[in-house]
Amino acid sequence: MIEAGREAPDFALPDEEGKIHRLGDYRGRWVVLYFYPKDNTPGCSAEARDFNQLLSEFEREGAVVIGVSKDSPRSHARFKSKLGLGFTLLADEGTDVLRAYGAWGKKKLYGKEYEGTIRSTVLIDPEGRVAAVWPRVRVKGHAQAVLEKLRELKGSQ
Repeated sequence: MIEAGREAPDFALPDEEGKIHRLGDYRGRWVVLYFYPKDNTPGCSAEARDFNQLLSEFEREGAVVIGVSKDSPRSHARFKSKLGLGFTLLADEGTDVLRAYGAWGKKKLYGKEYEGTIRSTVLIDPEGRVAAVWPRVRVKGHAQAVLEKLRELKGSQ
């Protein structure tokens, strides 16, 4: 997983409408970049709902929330519409960004090892540096913990 203090890797990924987003587009703002395994699964839906519920608070703190998975833009569009999400979902079908951030790796399910997306979150400061990292996230309470960390870091500026 990427470490706090280093420059966040740039990216250029399509959103649910096919528009390309780059990390540099968000310079001057805090970025909550959360990586999740798959659209329309119970855990991923719960995590998306939690971030969406706190979205106005993140925005008040000057932060954008961006979800990233290897699902297609079309899948993201359906997921976003179904849950009424107010934030951007980016498609990393080639897993390059997932790998650059350390959100791709070995996982286990029912005793079988496979490679996949590791649910994780990276908080990026307005200068494009990694401010905080949550490797291997548990969904319950996670969005609130990210918001609290953001407020803590902003308070120390």
